[in-house]
Amino acid sequence: MEIVTIVLGVVLVWAISSSVNRSRRESSRYEGRPAQPSQVARPEVASKPIPVKTARAAPFDPSSAHPVPRKTFVEGKAYVVDGDTIKIKGQQIRLFGIDAPEIDHPYGKIAKSALMKLCGGKIVRAEVMAEDDHGRTVARCRLEDSRDLSAEMVKQGLAIDWKKYSGGEYSSIEQPGVRRKKLFLADQRQRGNLKAWQDYDAWRKKKSAKD
Repeated sequence: MEIVTIVLGVVLVWAISSSVNRSRRESSRYEGRPAQPSQVARPEVASKPIPVKTARAAPFDPSSAHPVPRKTFVEGKAYVVDGDTIKIKGQQIRLFGIDAPEIDHPYGKIAKSALMKLCGGKIVRAEVMAEDDHGRTVARCRLEDSRDLSAEMVKQGLAIDWKKYSGGEYSSIEQPGVRRKKLFLADQRQRGNLKAWQDYDAWRKKKSAKD
């Protein structure tokens, strides 16, 4: 009987010891872990639309309203002044965007003759573009068949494009080398080198005196 009692005591002690050790292991396994957030779903909250402020249109101000200017045309037979200037109904008109030689410069008379041939007996329609520094009307002039007189003169090598006023519209149709040879004085004027003109005028006067 005493032996049975001893055995039962040993078993009981072992069982208690095992339970305590298991509890310690379980607690050490979760030690240091962050607490897990609750998995309970949160109800969705509908976002409120943000009001957008729109600029209020300014009231109509009659004083700031200007009509679009109408194009002005001059039409009629042309009297040729020089290689880039004509007269229509007494109004002097400079051909838009080009520069031809002066009458007393090389090729000046030839340029005038070429323009006379283009305009001879035909109706010229001039669309007024601006006014130049000399008070002359600047216009894009076309023949009845729509040919642009400025373009025709440049194609013949008797005028050059004036980029300052044309935006380079006629530069692509200039004859190769025309600025260095035939129309070098017109080119120098565009570059602002008026000394070239003075030198040429001095040479021409000296030559005339010898003749």
